[in-house]
Amino acid sequence: MLYEEDSHLTYQHRASASSNCVRESISSLSDRWARGLSPKRRLPEISSDRRQLSLLEDNGSAESVLYLAYGSNLCNETFRGKRGIKPLSQTNVQIPELRLTFDLPGIAYSEPCFANTALRDAEKDVFTQLSTKDTGRSIKEDYHKDRWHKGLIGVVYEVTPTDYAHIIATEGGGSSYHDVLVDCYPFATADPSAPVPQFPTTEPFKAHTLFAPATKPGERPPKDGGRLQRPDTAYAQPSARYLKLITDGAAECRLPLEYQDYLHDLRPYTTTTNKQRLGQFIFLSIWLPFVMSVFAMERVFADDRGVAPEWLRVLVGALFQASWASYDGYFKPMFGDGERTVPKKKVRARAVVKAESKKQVLVDSRLDQCEKGLLEI
Repeated sequence: MLYEEDSHLTYQHRASASSNCVRESISSLSDRWARGLSPKRRLPEISSDRRQLSLLEDNGSAESVLYLAYGSNLCNETFRGKRGIKPLSQTNVQIPELRLTFDLPGIAYSEPCFANTALRDAEKDVFTQLSTKDTGRSIKEDYHKDRWHKGLIGVVYEVTPTDYAHIIATEGGGSSYHDVLVDCYPFATADPSAPVPQFPTTEPFKAHTLFAPATKPGERPPKDGGRLQRPDTAYAQPSARYLKLITDGAAECRLPLEYQDYLHDLRPYTTTTNKQRLGQFIFLSIWLPFVMSVFAMERVFADDRGVAPEWLRVLVGALFQASWASYDGYFKPMFGDGERTVPKKKVRARAVVKAESKKQVLVDSRLDQCEKGLLEI
């Protein structure tokens, strides 16, 4: 069951979204074996006493915080390197009530979207063959994000309260995500080659995680807030850089190979035309300085819990709203798609159609000239 941790952080107070991370493919059996090995010394498992303490309604006496990571924070480069977090222990877990999504808007042409979670019905979420009717797109256009049906897979880190406040601050200072408690089920075995159960049977414990649910189709965001949401939340693809951080982290944490295969099968956003690359350069030249500035401000003005003040959260939301409005109104029509990869075959097909249409216009023009000449004769 999912719980709100802080009553003052209601779903109405999720502004806009952003984070950091990417991807690469692994094909050989030797690579698959290597993904089951951690390149760095693994932390000890979270103690059973600490897990039991997490189940108590009043666990304020705990000297640490249990934090569930599922995106770029799986990666040592991000979590321990750039963010400087020093976890005390960690445990790999499965969360049946949630599923991984990539529906938090980022920056067009560069980081179109970031990792998030959504509520999941474990009884109904089973594998079915993808179809155009179900997805609204052909199977060739699907980029494999909906091909995992066993709930969210992640790592619960035990961190100090100070480090947890720093995590909140570096994840948008409360403007992007919402702090909730979820039930986490540790795996029955540490062997990454073991299959992931459809319904876990181990003893669960509770951990904090960052959650930003999308507004349901047909509903309008709250008037006093609500995170930025694209018209089609399933459309955007994460960047290769971001996906690589997630896949590297999954390997470092020795997450199930079955889940790692799914992550490596996700298709990243890439620019495929010179117009897109030009649009990317202009778009980032305009908006990236503003984005970096507000992120720096979030770290400066965050309180001791890592939460940014209300005025700054509103500013962040307004900035991302403006950037996406400029993308929808000008950049996408002028320079092409900045959220989803346009297959090169389609690009070539469009070029052929365009060339053929020009030829047809030329032929029609010459026919008109001939007709005029005949009439004059």
